[in-house]
Amino acid sequence: MERITISLDENLAQEFDALIAARGYGNRSEAMRDILRQYVERSRFEQDKVVHCVASLSYIYNHHERELAKRVTDLQHAHHEITISSMHAHLDHEHCIETLLLRGKTNDMRACAEKLLAERGIRHGALNLIPVQALAEKHSHGHGHAHGNGHSYSPLHYRPKT
Repeated sequence: MERITISLDENLAQEFDALIAARGYGNRSEAMRDILRQYVERSRFEQDKVVHCVASLSYIYNHHERELAKRVTDLQHAHHEITISSMHAHLDHEHCIETLLLRGKTNDMRACAEKLLAERGIRHGALNLIPVQALAEKHSHGHGHAHGNGHSYSPLHYRPKT
């Protein structure tokens, strides 16, 4: 593990310590690692360097909106290669929330989300992207043979230099 030293003014250090306590971190180093990971991930997304990710796309809509359910279902089917699952819940007499779990290329997920959230009748929506790296086409489970799997992903890990 590489060590770095930073200097903070007293007010910022106190605010940081309060944040650490509120979030339940054991120490400043753990908190700083998480902050840096978030910043690096956000920067990678902004620079379009994240090729693959998993995502949740949640949206609220009025189920009385003419043919909206059909349009949303058709859109999900049009993007079946990235759609893992969907969950639907009723909020009140008129409104529903739906969450899609997606997996695949980041640009495909953004395009799907933009189309869906632009549908007439969708009231609110948010896309949450989590970067992953695609695993090898073939992987072994330790039982003597490999399986082809072009759809496996693992979270990006920030490993210390060895």
